[in-house]
Amino acid sequence: MTRTYRLLISCPDAKGIVATVSDFIARNDGWIVEANHHSDPMTGRFYMRNEIRAESLPFSLEEFQTQFAPVAHKLQLDWRITDSGIPQRVALLASKEAHCLSDLLYRWRSGDLNMEIPCVISNHEDLRSYVEWHGIPYHYVPVDKNNKAAAFQKTTELLEEYKIDTVVLARYMQILPPEVCQEFANRVINIHHSFLPSFVGAKPYHQAYERGVKLVGATCHYVTEVLDAGPIIEQDVIRVAHHHLPEDMVRLGKDVEKNVLARGLRYHTEDRVIVDGSKTIILE
Repeated sequence: MTRTYRLLISCPDAKGIVATVSDFIARNDGWIVEANHHSDPMTGRFYMRNEIRAESLPFSLEEFQTQFAPVAHKLQLDWRITDSGIPQRVALLASKEAHCLSDLLYRWRSGDLNMEIPCVISNHEDLRSYVEWHGIPYHYVPVDKNNKAAAFQKTTELLEEYKIDTVVLARYMQILPPEVCQEFANRVINIHHSFLPSFVGAKPYHQAYERGVKLVGATCHYVTEVLDAGPIIEQDVIRVAHHHLPEDMVRLGKDVEKNVLARGLRYHTEDRVIVDGSKTIILE
């Protein structure tokens, strides 16, 4: 895989942004291998993602940041640049359900998701043997309903110990405390087994059954302090009918959940997501 630098930009919309950024890259012999941009007429904001061959530039990522800073200041850019050669370190948190966890582990082993998985953390022992078969450390951190703070303190210590970049809640059935949400803002990804904003909270498939819906879905979103209300990264649905019972909806929904979570995580690890307030812009 060709090593690239990924430049993400958000700024007030104006003439010449693409030309100015592209000119800076070209003047330094940079080779843009992928370019995406979006102008939002409702907010007046402009978003752009350029992927540049690292070997084409005569300087390091740090020097790029230094030399690009005056351009960014002139255009009032909110920006970041990352190195595709340094995979994100992703911790998976799970409870008892295995479908999302096993799917991500398969995609990781097959090279479909370019990331490192330093550890899996769970509040149950059920998935230990499966995770350890993959050669990944498994940490059992039980959550006492009368003292949840202790469990989340231990979890935070593990995330710090493993130098985790991104946390994925792969059907982890616990609500993270506000301080964890704040520390990992826009870096905790959850899969909610419903098409948000409908049917938030517990047992959404049963809620959907009671409403007689014709579609059930799943939502991959960033975790915030407000339950199931973070910026949405990806969604999908599958059709159901009147004869489908709640357990049928659960079975059908599991396929949607794991696919939506994998796509959302891919967008995140490939630096294709720009968070703007309560929504995301996906530059794919």
